[in-house]
Amino acid sequence: MQILTTDNLSLSSLLKKRKNIKMAENLFIADNLTKDELYQTLLPQLKSLTKGESNLVANLANIAAALKQSLGFFWVGFYRVKKDELVLGPFQGPIACTRIAYGKGVCGTAWKEKKTIIVPDVNQFPGHIACSSESQSEIVVPIIKNQEVAMILDVDSDTVNDFDEVDEKYLNELANYISSELL
Repeated sequence: MQILTTDNLSLSSLLKKRKNIKMAENLFIADNLTKDELYQTLLPQLKSLTKGESNLVANLANIAAALKQSLGFFWVGFYRVKKDELVLGPFQGPIACTRIAYGKGVCGTAWKEKKTIIVPDVNQFPGHIACSSESQSEIVVPIIKNQEVAMILDVDSDTVNDFDEVDEKYLNELANYISSELL
């Protein structure tokens, strides 16, 4: 089948003429995968999606969208370190807190401690910052560059106890990729 345009060119002919255009990517995720298999399928696709794109905001936006779309998380986003606070970056989900102080809430604590934090029930975390009352559990992964936290990957679920060592393993792998290849 040939796709025609007003000047009777096929789609392939149009693409040859527009060499600098990168087509939007699709995620290919099979049904009925375990969480481990889903991450194993998704992470190579995220790497492919971001390869060759130099704009950090574009890459983080696509990563957040892909994580939310493929894993069904309630909220996925990034906070960038700016002086003494975290500032909201690209995200997918409801409106979010714009700034978080160092050492405050789950994100600020992960920044301070330079380690991934899994919170099975956010209502039990001392000092939790409730950006959304629908968030029930959370995993926060610091993205470290040159031994300093450069940004935070924050993932929320509307279900209690939704994150485990599988999420931690693969989100840490993603954080390492972001640090080494995109920052």
